[in-house]
Amino acid sequence: MILGIGVDTVDIARFRRQLERTPALRPRLFTEAERTLTIPSLAVRFAAKEALIKALGDSGGLVWHDIEIVRNEDRAPSFVRTEGLSREFAARGADRAHLSLSHDGGAAVAFVVLEAGDEAGDAAVDPALPPSPAARSHGDSGSGGGMRAQRPYEHESPPEDESLRGGGPQGGTAVGSEGDR
Repeated sequence: MILGIGVDTVDIARFRRQLERTPALRPRLFTEAERTLTIPSLAVRFAAKEALIKALGDSGGLVWHDIEIVRNEDRAPSFVRTEGLSREFAARGADRAHLSLSHDGGAAVAFVVLEAGDEAGDAAVDPALPPSPAARSHGDSGSGGGMRAQRPYEHESPPEDESLRGGGPQGGTAVGSEGDR
């Protein structure tokens, strides 16, 4: 049974400008492993994080580092099973998320289908995927260093730039996102 569907689009040039203008966004939005990727790859991963939150209905207790996107040996994208993501899936009765990514023509798009009710048991995302490296080495949800990643705007005022307002765990549109139009 499908529990939720989410889609998000990110303008890659706009996303690049935001990362250049606000260098703190890269470590805030992406795990250590993701940060080394190209701008189009980061943009599509950001779109995937937003699409997953839309499929979930809200961010619940997730922080940005709870949502990490990797590719398997066949290059198929999937979400890493972090402690936070496993918790949110269990709270919603979700067995898995199907993820499709693309970037071309200056746009990055991600599509997520959240599913439950199959023989897959209680696998959080992809049962073949191990926990994230940070979770294995630090026993946390993948934020590294044993510290929990801060939710966007949790202890600070939202940025003045409207393109950064809302976003992810706070809902609404986000960096380079076309939103729910």
